[in-house]
Amino acid sequence: MPRDDVTSVADAATLEECEAVLNYHFQDRSLLERALTHASIARTRLDSNERLEFLGDAILGAIVCELLYRSYPEATEGELTRIKSVVVSRVTCAELTQELGLERFLRLGRGVDSHGRIPGSILAAAFEAVVGAMYVDGGYEPVREFVLRLIHPQVQQAAESETGVNFKSLLQQFTQRTLGATPAYRVLDEQGPDHLKCFQVAAQIGERFFTPAWGPSKKEAEQRAAGNALAELEGEPLPYAPLSE
Repeated sequence: MPRDDVTSVADAATLEECEAVLNYHFQDRSLLERALTHASIARTRLDSNERLEFLGDAILGAIVCELLYRSYPEATEGELTRIKSVVVSRVTCAELTQELGLERFLRLGRGVDSHGRIPGSILAAAFEAVVGAMYVDGGYEPVREFVLRLIHPQVQQAAESETGVNFKSLLQQFTQRTLGATPAYRVLDEQGPDHLKCFQVAAQIGERFFTPAWGPSKKEAEQRAAGNALAELEGEPLPYAPLSE
């Protein structure tokens, strides 16, 4: 399939709309076009986003490592590594692509999204490629600002988890891969005064509810509920067993 002409009116408008989503104006828009081009539609692999993905992965990791180093001065190297492994992951990058709505700008070959859903690996690669393209185009500071704006909630969520593992992301990855479904979370109960409230949350996949878990915040309760759901799906002991009556 011939490569689209980036100078065409349609492409120029599309790229301009993508820049608005990213809140960044490219000096060289061909970098953005390449970042959005999957190998399935590129003339050669060198025309695809693979090289930019390679670079973006490294830049993203460096930005997150710097953020963790400065934000958690008391954390050990092992703790920082656990948080980074969650934040700089395929699951998180795919989530950020969807959060931005970048999937509608991707240039994909026929059949890639034949089931009506773009694979998470392609979404993740696109985010990393955009990071790489932005770095090549504007240098470290603009891309650092872009990443930090998006990544802070992911870092906080991973850091708040007692284990340093983002069970919600792991559960979503597992269920989308094996069941083609996305988990939801339901608050079943809450107890205690406003300043010491605890929440009971259950993960739900389709019509099935999994063993609920209590947590000192909704976010932590959701993390624990996701941990229980993963354990049930994999036939393992519950990490957050229900409290005895």
